[in-house]
Amino acid sequence: MHSTGKLTADSYEEFLERFSVEVPENFNFAYDFLDAEAATDPTRPAMVHVDDDGNRRDLDLAFFSSESSRMAQGLAKRGIGPGDRVLVMLYRRVEWWITVLALHKLGAVAAPGPHLLTTKDIEFRVDYAGIKAIVCEDGLAEKVDAARANCPSLTLLVGAGEGALPEGWTRFDDIIADGEENYIHTGPDGRRPGGADPLYIFFTSGTTGMPKMVTHPHTYPLGHLTTGMYWHDLKPGDLHLTLSDTGWAKSVWGKFYGQWLSGACIFTWDFRGKFTPDSLLGILAEHRITTFCAPPTVYRFLVREDLSLYDLSALRHCTTAGELLNTSVFESWKQSTGLNIYEGYGQTETCLQTATFPFMEPKPGSIGKPCPGWDLVLLDESGNPCPTGVEGEICIRLSEGRNLGLFTGYLDEPEKTATVMYDGYYHTGDKAWADEDGYFWFMGRNDDLIKSSGYRIGPFEVETALVSHPAVVEAAVTAVPDPVRGQAVKATLVLAQGYEPSDELTREIQDHVKKVTAPYKYPRVIDYVDELPKTISGKIKRAEIREKDESGN
Repeated sequence: MHSTGKLTADSYEEFLERFSVEVPENFNFAYDFLDAEAATDPTRPAMVHVDDDGNRRDLDLAFFSSESSRMAQGLAKRGIGPGDRVLVMLYRRVEWWITVLALHKLGAVAAPGPHLLTTKDIEFRVDYAGIKAIVCEDGLAEKVDAARANCPSLTLLVGAGEGALPEGWTRFDDIIADGEENYIHTGPDGRRPGGADPLYIFFTSGTTGMPKMVTHPHTYPLGHLTTGMYWHDLKPGDLHLTLSDTGWAKSVWGKFYGQWLSGACIFTWDFRGKFTPDSLLGILAEHRITTFCAPPTVYRFLVREDLSLYDLSALRHCTTAGELLNTSVFESWKQSTGLNIYEGYGQTETCLQTATFPFMEPKPGSIGKPCPGWDLVLLDESGNPCPTGVEGEICIRLSEGRNLGLFTGYLDEPEKTATVMYDGYYHTGDKAWADEDGYFWFMGRNDDLIKSSGYRIGPFEVETALVSHPAVVEAAVTAVPDPVRGQAVKATLVLAQGYEPSDELTREIQDHVKKVTAPYKYPRVIDYVDELPKTISGKIKRAEIREKDESGN
């Protein structure tokens, strides 16, 4: 299978009507796309990699094809094979892609994990998922080794980098050295892994409770054709940067399949620690990035910089997902760059479900319309479709041959899977409403909605109003008990530099919200903090704020 030609459409309706994806039998991305494409166009640019010191490497498809084959054979010689589960904890280094592609070729199951996992986190994931091997940064080896004694399923530990490794570990480069560039793994029946075989275990962010373990099959990468080719609007010659940690599913949305399938080159900025807005803007300018995707929080920081200092003339298309984009940020970015920001929505359990595509007019704050292949319905609590303007749960109608990119279930937990897949639908647990044009407006998780004096208030719409005030950098909106209203709206805020908490500022912010949105939604309680509690993937942990309020601490 080679890269797919891009469909041109003048409207959303035409796009839905004409879009289709051919799914080859027993599809395996590493063999059927990467190796096949590298055989015909070996020097096609695949990745521009810039490390934390600014060193740049330009890598082609032939590099990833041969290196992943060597890695696959080196792992096979060490007992890793089809169905084996491998935890991969690497930064945005090139070895991450080599490792994951090697596991695809073996039929082993990649389980990406962020580098911020603690020893306890590692033990939980390894024991629950029956992880057989870990490939990680040498700097994480000590933390991983501490988990080893409580993880009997582990048989192989691999360290990437130049640092010292504990006894019993294997160096990444030694595994590569043991393999051949044309290695193809086949089972006893002569069949290559692919198709419905398991490909990934993704850990959800765990904003409430322990993370769920989401499984996807080998057809999953094809679900990201929509992500890369149409939402990111990629074409051959593009250089795309998605600002995401490799420990999360979002990285394969924007740093892997859809980008290569579109003929584009992935730009990987392997920065360590927290990004700084000026550094990111420097990267976008220096390396002439053409398309860019980042969470709304990043854009919020970028628009506070003097964008006129940076040459962003190569940038032609911008997208965002993960949280809702605030109208003020959308407008500031467009005023400075001339570019819209196109929003999208999906979950670890899915690919892109809804999006605003380039041939659609963006409505800031809307997550767009359903993607082709996804039959989305908003259902009320009785399971009935909701009329225009009425909130409901985002549900996906399950049908044969559709939902390319939908997860197969929660790992080894059919009962948990059955709580979200029933009556012919996958129930996302997320609430939204649709306007008269068919655009979806996200409201939040079911348990994030606030019920006050008979009104149902979504946290995002209040947060959007809050961050449009110049004093507010970040906001988290939750409910607190109220004897009269049942629940009252509370805002937990991080202030911009130069602002200090005061009763006067609180009243000013409350008055601002009343003007920007419906007055009944304003926060009756405001708490100022230095930083918001977040998951290690950067999502706000509203549940933690609620628990703290309930405990009185």
